[in-house]
Amino acid sequence: MNNEESLREKLRQAIIGSYNAISLSLSSEKKIQKEEENFEFINIDKIDSRKDFKIARAESDTEALKKRFSNNLILQKNQPRNMKSKELYNISERLRYELIGSNKYAGIKKNLIFRYEEEILNKKNQVINSKEDCPVTLAFELYMLKNFMNITIDKENQRILSFWEEKFNEKISLSKEYLMNNLENQQSYNSKFSEIISDMNIDGSDTHSDKKENDPESENEGSTRQDAENENNTASDNSDAENSKLEMDYEVSEFRMDEQLPENQLEENSSETVSQKLNLITDDKDYKIYTSEFDEVAKAEILEDYEEILKLRKNLDQQLSSFKDLITKLANKLQRQLLAKQNRAWEFDLEEGMLDSSKLTRIIIDPLNSLSYKKEKDLEFKDTVVSLLIDNSGSMRGRPITIAALCADILSRTLERCSVKVEILGFTTKNWKGGQSREKWNKLGKDNKPGRLNDLRHIIYKSADSHWRQSKNNLGLMLKEGLLKENIDGEAISWAYNRLRKRHEERKILMIISDGAPVDDSTLSVNSGDFLEKHLKKTVKIIENQKDIEILAIGIGHDVSRYYNKAIKITDVNELGDVMINQLSGLFDQKATH
Repeated sequence: MNNEESLREKLRQAIIGSYNAISLSLSSEKKIQKEEENFEFINIDKIDSRKDFKIARAESDTEALKKRFSNNLILQKNQPRNMKSKELYNISERLRYELIGSNKYAGIKKNLIFRYEEEILNKKNQVINSKEDCPVTLAFELYMLKNFMNITIDKENQRILSFWEEKFNEKISLSKEYLMNNLENQQSYNSKFSEIISDMNIDGSDTHSDKKENDPESENEGSTRQDAENENNTASDNSDAENSKLEMDYEVSEFRMDEQLPENQLEENSSETVSQKLNLITDDKDYKIYTSEFDEVAKAEILEDYEEILKLRKNLDQQLSSFKDLITKLANKLQRQLLAKQNRAWEFDLEEGMLDSSKLTRIIIDPLNSLSYKKEKDLEFKDTVVSLLIDNSGSMRGRPITIAALCADILSRTLERCSVKVEILGFTTKNWKGGQSREKWNKLGKDNKPGRLNDLRHIIYKSADSHWRQSKNNLGLMLKEGLLKENIDGEAISWAYNRLRKRHEERKILMIISDGAPVDDSTLSVNSGDFLEKHLKKTVKIIENQKDIEILAIGIGHDVSRYYNKAIKITDVNELGDVMINQLSGLFDQKATH
């Protein structure tokens, strides 16, 4: 190797070393697994000067920051559908993680600014004399560099930007502070920018509107939905076949790790604020919330990176193996009971409907007899949604949360086979000891009896409209060390109730799994000792009096009947699955009270 080759190899190793240091220097809470990287972005042969090396370093920094701070699942979930809008959205995401890196490391900031200044100078060669000649992506990038990266642009590029600047300012400037404050909250940042770009209407149509009939992607989505419906219908129409296969269906080996989380499923309305999602039942005038500023409603898949979620799911599967017999027993029991209720029931001798072929012989014998029709009776339990709300507090650690995750998994799979939709939710807090809410309270003078004083975290493990296979990995997150903290039940139940109210199904069932009273040390240390308990009772009473949603609770090791009219206590967590099955079966046996 000659001196030039040796020097280039040293430069290459320097860039790779920098890349690895930036991309892998994650927080100490995450285990780092070093892997082989593809360094195709480094073209070492093009480095002929110090300037080339700095640009290569900047490109490497961008790739490293992308790996470290950009979650592709979140990016895809919020991505607009039209091409131009996608390009702007992707530029905004690139600037987001580059800004994070620039704020953390002065060297990265220096490299990025140098590269952008070089690129901006090179853009002078483009002849742009009108808005029609000016690519919106070029103008948008200039706008972001000027207003977010604070890079000075020259007169020529300012002239180019001027064709679009007024429109960008109109849509972006009011949200700039929010965006800058949420650089490290990718979900909030991406969803907000997606909303902004949609409002710009760059493509001449609403980027979030439903796809047109001729859109091939729309047809594919329709096919997917139809396939799902066909799967459910097949399960219903072939109950005997299904029952004979249950022993095989519920082998633990079916919990495979080869199915990825969906990247295109947007389940929450991104424009809905956290406070709108949480503070839903306001009849309790005595219940006070100090601040909801730091509360969070999060999809499970954005709380951890994909590799960690897969690892947790694998851990859950390993623990499920010891419950293999229980899984088969519970699944068989519930599915047989529900499929038995799905046997077709008909009304006969009607004047309209489906022709009753069994009565044709009497027409042949006596042509004066009128034709007879039949109609299938509606099965009430088919039009049903079940919301399973699981206490994710610290006291649920270990066996209780494992059993809860197991039962949520089995219920979801089984009920979906019987055309019943299932939602799986969890509730906890983001921090111990009050988190940012308490810090703010301390700074602002410690108001007397401030009310709820912790940062809520409500988790969507599975939405009612997503299939079990799409969400199954998320359930492993319940086993995550550090996730389970405090439990503020009243607001969590209010949140789950509101989600159910928005559903179109006729029957709505809310099932809560908890191991006792609501507890949050931060809140209870500065309010009355029964502050959270009183709010829970009032919230449950309101729901029970409304009678539009059936609510029941299962207390693990604790009697929760003082909070709920329909409540069951189990003394051993092994009973949980059987109790849930029996309770749901009983609910389907009786007509909902309205």
